[in-house]
Order: sequence, then structure tokens, then C-alpha cells
Amino acid sequence: MSENERSNVKDINISTEMRTSFLDYAMSVIVSRALPDVRDGLKPVHRRILYAMNDLGMTSDKPFKKSARIVGEVIGKYHPHGDSAVYETMVRMAQPFNYRHMLVDGHGNFGSVDGDQAAAMRYTEARLSKISMELLRDLNKDTVDYQENYDGSEKEPVVMPARFPNLLVNGSSGIAVGMATNIPPHNLGEVIDGVLALSKDPEITISELTEIIPGPDFPTAALILGRSGIRKAYETGKGSILQRARVEIEEKANGKQVILVKEIPYQVNKARLIEKIAELARDKKIDGITDLRDESDRNGMRIVMEIRKDANASVLLNNLYKHTAMQTTFGVNLLALVDGQPKVLNLKECLYHYLEHQKVVIRRRTEYELRKAEARAHILEGLRIALDNLDAVIALIRASQTTDIARNGLMEQFSLSDKQAQAILDMRLQRLTGLEREKIEEEYQALMAQIAEYKEILANEEKLLEIIREELIEIKDRFSNPRRTEIIMGGFEHLEDEDLIPQENIIVTLTHNGYIKRLPVSTYRSQKRGGRGIQGMGTNEDDFVGHLLTTSTHDTLLFFTNKGKVYRAKGYEIPEYGRTAKGLPLINLIEIEKGEWVNAIIPVKEFVDDWSLFFTTKHGISKRSPLSSFAHIRNNGLIAVGLREDDELISVRLTNGDKHIAIGTKDGMMIRFHETDVRSMGRTAAGVKGISLREGDEVIGMEILEESEEVLIVTKHGYGKRTPAEEYRIQTRGGVGIKTCNVTEKNGELIALKTVSGEEDLMLITAAGVLIRMAVEDISKTGRNTQGVKLIRLEASENEYVSTVAMIEREEEKDLIEDISEVETVLPVESTETDSTELDSNPEDNDTNQSMDEEEE
Repeated sequence: MSENERSNVKDINISTEMRTSFLDYAMSVIVSRALPDVRDGLKPVHRRILYAMNDLGMTSDKPFKKSARIVGEVIGKYHPHGDSAVYETMVRMAQPFNYRHMLVDGHGNFGSVDGDQAAAMRYTEARLSKISMELLRDLNKDTVDYQENYDGSEKEPVVMPARFPNLLVNGSSGIAVGMATNIPPHNLGEVIDGVLALSKDPEITISELTEIIPGPDFPTAALILGRSGIRKAYETGKGSILQRARVEIEEKANGKQVILVKEIPYQVNKARLIEKIAELARDKKIDGITDLRDESDRNGMRIVMEIRKDANASVLLNNLYKHTAMQTTFGVNLLALVDGQPKVLNLKECLYHYLEHQKVVIRRRTEYELRKAEARAHILEGLRIALDNLDAVIALIRASQTTDIARNGLMEQFSLSDKQAQAILDMRLQRLTGLEREKIEEEYQALMAQIAEYKEILANEEKLLEIIREELIEIKDRFSNPRRTEIIMGGFEHLEDEDLIPQENIIVTLTHNGYIKRLPVSTYRSQKRGGRGIQGMGTNEDDFVGHLLTTSTHDTLLFFTNKGKVYRAKGYEIPEYGRTAKGLPLINLIEIEKGEWVNAIIPVKEFVDDWSLFFTTKHGISKRSPLSSFAHIRNNGLIAVGLREDDELISVRLTNGDKHIAIGTKDGMMIRFHETDVRSMGRTAAGVKGISLREGDEVIGMEILEESEEVLIVTKHGYGKRTPAEEYRIQTRGGVGIKTCNVTEKNGELIALKTVSGEEDLMLITAAGVLIRMAVEDISKTGRNTQGVKLIRLEASENEYVSTVAMIEREEEKDLIEDISEVETVLPVESTETDSTELDSNPEDNDTNQSMDEEEE
């Protein structure tokens, strides 16, 4: 290496050089390529395209010219990058589904919402749109600064005058180095109204601005769900806006439903959306779509989905929202360049910086107009002097040998400036007529008035703002159109799992050993009392059904345990099994502890303040607590009632504050009192005495009792009866109650006490898993102190007894089950129906006339 070459080599720290070079590159990308300016909402490439088109005379009132000519002008003078990048940018500015107000008026194939590419630039033509002329208006009046282009041979504007707030109106998106911007489009009229409000009240809050600008207004319309994401974006500059397609569900004459998609979210490719729906339907991930077609035309968008007759269109639609782009999230990031620096802005700051830019534009334009007016007035003053001294001026000019001598003579003799003297020399003879002299005077006086007005504008901030308001209102009147995107209020921020699941009535069963499952309520048909029943659940020798209730897949189930704790689960979260399946261990669904089991399950549709939960324990302790206290339950449960030593929670019921409570014991006692006898208490309170128990007795049930209802009791050996409510007088809580059943060895102790209206069905389950369903109206109605009639025949075995009793709403169709012949029974097949008259005539079973003395408190 020569000495000369060695002298040109420099030692550089590679880490420092990489850091410096990358920072330079990053700032170049941020400032010169990827981010829009807060003042005009344009990136450099957009600004250069519009300026080049204006420079070429491709204005909105001129004929279209080839796009290739525009692209060549841009890359040749201002934007030394690929032609495809410039053309694609120009194409996007001409697409009505991308820009709320298009800045380029395209002629030819400029792409489609299906993702079709635009035709090559040699085929398409373009010109500036009418509204883009407002971005460029007054560009030649020194309203903005200019800078040199990349090679210093041309000048280009640093920013456009922007007579409307383009940053918010058309939005912007771009990825820089280490940062990105994503600004949604808005309604022109609303944004201008926001600027006007800010100009009148600089202290206006963002909350007040959101009443004027409620949210983005996308060119593809569709729906925005909720305002919380919009509010956060406007307040912080960052937020998430949930969009959803506009859909209608129509029903055809043959009963089939049709889903019609008429608007899709912003920036969603319609063709890909349809492909995704078809793919999901083909893979059976979304079941029920029988036909899918695109009927969109020049009149609007129309995607048609025909639904199978037995499918639920609403549930299918929710699945489409969850799995396809029919519902998308627009992540707002209001990042823009402020004084050449990237900054995240809130809504007010966006409007403020635009308004400040307009003040500069109007001030600079006024100063330009003032300079121009003053220059003209200066010339007119010289002409007036010349006209007032016309003979002397003519004599001086005629006597001068050259133009310079004449100019200097005029300047010296009449105290004129060089420009005034030259204007006199350039004046045509026709200006010497009387009419022309009057015109000069009128023009001068008009100019003096304009100069005074310009100076007043520059001296008065309010006058300046008034001009901005007038021009904004003029643009709003010319270009504003109604809002397209509808903002829907309500709980739509997130699509919950239950929205994807049909709402249907179900039966939930829980065994003594803790196995839970759900089945459709129509699985069991109604039979006459005394029947054999069908197999309802397969159980082990030491297991039997402990709880059975009807609810909905969308209801919340509250599980109350013997230890006084409460857990929760949704109906759809309980797994569905076949009729003879055992089910899922409850511990896999809720986090119950060892030695804890469920003693009560309450279905709740919603947690309202004016409802309460009424508790009763095995020792007769009762408590009433607001239902709203149980709205938020942790996965590991909450304490529902404070239990005393050796006590257990037996029953829980929903009340509205005006109910009568009926508490029954296993020895056949029952007390009835008004629920207000038990004051409302906190969630962890222990409660007060509801019924006094005799030695060896315990509570087996607590129910709500209406005056028009009846008390239904079921005993261990399958006996039962109905007794009118009027036979139970209202007492005060804490007493021993009155006799409700004559307990003998034959009928066994009470295992259930229910209140019925006679319109329900009764479900009985034995310890062996045999189940029977019967109409309550088929059960005999007898007095309090009787032992009832046989409801179900049991095997002569100590292990065969009624374990669970549940009430089920009456079904219109009684036989909506699978083929009964396929269901095996536990016991040998025999007659499944027994006439009730046989039982009533049997002296061993008919104890309706056996009475005993009433036992009262």
C-alpha cells in the first residue's frame, strides 16, 4: 500500500459506526418515507405525487393523462425510488375503499376490494381530484416553505397548505424503524366541526371533542362495536377499535335462513374473506352453510350464505365473527411528525397542530397578498402623480434623449421611485383618457381598503381565525357527506364463548360421588306415576344421582357446598354426555376441596340487586343475602355462609324479598314464615334460627311457598303427596313447625320437600340410577298428616331407595327422546304404566284417611 493510500485509511470503532449509521438510516426512514406530517397528513411520496400532478397541469378541470407520465415525473424530479412504489401509492389514493375522500381521480382499472391489482400504469389515466385541489390551494402564494429536491435541480414544498385536516379525514398507515403509525379515516364534516370548536374554545376537552367526532368513519362503512376503544385512542393516541361487518338475516319462503353481508370491515379483502368462510364450512369448523356466493355489483356489496334449515343462524354468525375477518380489530396509533419529530398525539393535539398550521398558512398568504397590494398601490400612486402633472411629464419625456434620462428625470422632478418611473414610461396612451383615469383612481382606493383589511387580519388573531372558519365551512359544504360507519353501543367489546353456543334447556345431574354431566331436557319422556322409568345414568354400586336440575346453557350455575362455600360455572361449561354415561368428575370443573361436596345448585340468569339468596343449614339456621354479593366468584370459590360447628348447608333459594319460606325436616315437620323475618346479612354471616329441631331431627329441604301452590313431599321408600298451602299457617321463624307427613316404616323418612303449582313434571331417581318422570298433577292431593301414595315401585332391597327429587318444566312434546327400545333398564322388563286407581284401592298404599294429632309449636 502506498503512502498516499495509507493516509486515506481511518481507524473507526465498528460499534460506534454501526450505531451512528443505523440511527441516520432510521431517521431518514422516519422523516422522509414512512410517517405523515401532522399538518397535511401526507407522507413525502404522497406530497410529491400531488405536487408533480399539479405542476404538470393535471388538475381536476383538465383531461386525464397517462399514469406512466405522472410516475416518470415523480421519480425523475422528486422521489428517486422504484416506479412500482410510486404507482402503487397513487393507485391507493384513487381507491374509494381505501380513502374516505380520494385525492386522485383515476380512469381505468385501479383495483378492487377483492384484492385485484390495478392495471399497468401505461393503461391507466389520472388527474387530481377536486378535493385534492384544496390541499394544494394557495401553494403559489408563499404559504409554505420549499426545499431542494434530491439533486438540487428542483424545488418541492416541505408541506402542503392543506385547506382541510387530511390526517384525520383520510388517515394514514406506515411502518418506520422502531415505530409505526395507523390512523383511521374520519368523516370530513365531523373533523371540520372539531377544528371549529377548538378554534372557538382552546380549553375544550377531549371528552367534549368526542361528542363532535364520535369515532372513525371508514370508507367501507360496516359497524364499530362500543366506544371504549375510540375513547382510549382519542385520549392517549393508542387504542383498539372493534369492527364488524353489516349483516342481515332473511328468512326465505321455505323456512330457510339466509345471511346477507352488505358491508365489511376496513381493509378486509372480500375475496379472501369468502375463501376463508368456504374453507371453514368445508372443514366442518363452521357447520350449517349450504351455499355461499358473491352477488356484489356496481350497486353495492352482497355476500349470500344460505343456512341449513336446522341450523341456528345467530350462533353460526357469531362463529363467523370469531373465526373470520367479518370481525376485525383496528389498532389505532396516532403517530405523526411534529416539527420533524415523531410524536404520538391525542385527538385534541391532532386538531391543534392542524389549526396552528392554518394560522401560519393564512398569515403567510395575507402577508403575500399585502405585499402584492402594496406593490400595486405604489405603482398606482406614481400613475396618479403622472396624471396630475400630465403636461410636465409628457414634456420631460419628449425632451429626454434616452429612456434612462427620462426615468431619472421623472424620479428627480416628481420624487418617484424607479418602479414608479418605469411604470409611467410603460403606460399606454389610452390610459390618458378620462375613463381610464377614473379606473386607476377606483383601483387605488380599492387597494387601500384591501391593504387596511390585510393589516387588520395580521394584527388581530380573532380575525385570522374567522377567515379559517369561513374557509373550512365552505369546504365542508362542498365536500362533506353523511357518516358511513355506524357506532353500535352495548356489550360488544369482546365476543364471549357463550355467543358461539346455542341457548337451549338442559338437565344437569351430579352424583353422590361427584360426577357431573348435562343432557337435553327432552331426553326423558313423561310417564304415569308408578311406572318403571328408564335408565338415566350408569352408576357404580356405591354411587347414585344426588342433584338434578333444569337450566339453560347460558345460565350461571352457583354450586353451594356442605362447607358453606360457593363456586360458579356456566351451563355450557358442563360437559354433555350420553344418558347412561357417568359424567365428568366435578373436581375437574370447579376447585372443590377434599371432604367437600355440593349440597345445592342454583341457576342464575343475571345478578340483580333486588333479589336475594335464602340459605338454610342442617341445624335449622337460616340467612338471607343479596344476590349481587355473589356476582364475582374466584376459581377457588368464596364463603357463602358462616357455618357453626358440625353444621352443614342444606338448601339455597332465590327470593325477591316478599316470599314465604317453607322448611321441612326428615321427621315430617314443617314451618312456614315470611322471609323478612330473617334480615338481610352479609355474605359471610352465619344467620339466625329458622326452625327449632327435636333431638335426632334435621332439615331436609327449604322452598319458597306461594299461596296458590301446594307442598309436595317425597319419602325414602317412594311415597309422596300434595297438600294445599292453606293447610300450613304462617308462623314466626324459630318454632318447631307443624306436622306435614305421617312418617312410618312403610313410607320412610322424608327426603324431599318441594312447592309445586301442578303444571310441572316430577323427576325421581333411585340410588341404583333408575329414573322416572311424571306429571305432578297425577300425584294424589291429601291432607298434611297422611303418609301419601306410592310414586315408584322399588326393589325389596336396602340399597334401593329414592335418592333425588327434581322439578322439571312441562314440555309441549312428551316423547322427544331417542328410541326407547334401545335403552336398557336396570330391572327386568315389566309393565311401565300402572293405573293410579289400583294404588288408591290398595289399603296398604292408600293412607289418605289415616290422620293423627297436629303437632305445633
